[in-house]
Amino acid sequence: MAQSKSRTLPLSKRGMSFETFMWAFTRLTALGMYFFILVGVVGALVMGALNQMSFIEVLRWALVTNPGHVQYTNVADIAPWASMFWRSVASAMFLTASSHGVHGVIVVLDDYFAKASERQWIRILNMLGFFIVAPIGLYIIWTA
Repeated sequence: MAQSKSRTLPLSKRGMSFETFMWAFTRLTALGMYFFILVGVVGALVMGALNQMSFIEVLRWALVTNPGHVQYTNVADIAPWASMFWRSVASAMFLTASSHGVHGVIVVLDDYFAKASERQWIRILNMLGFFIVAPIGLYIIWTA
């Protein structure tokens, strides 16, 4: 039986193209989101031990660590979550998830447009949307 030749390129011939960078970006942002979820869950468990949080509240704080959009009757209950650290975690999670999502939308829409100019406009519009929405989201996280 004849052995088939390997189809992989040696590392020296691969180079660092835009597609390679975006492939790595997608994987790293997904890992980053897992990391921020883990930080949120651990923090929620620590806070839950102090404040008697339910499992649903723990999951909510893991995914959205923004204290501003929840109405509490007692300000002392929310104080640990309103710190600079948790707002930074929420900001990092927001930026990581939104950039990951924008890249995903661009990849999906690239399949539907045949012309390079159309794909370029779709990319520009998606990036423009990201740069408009990102400051709004950060403003809400830091001022709410």
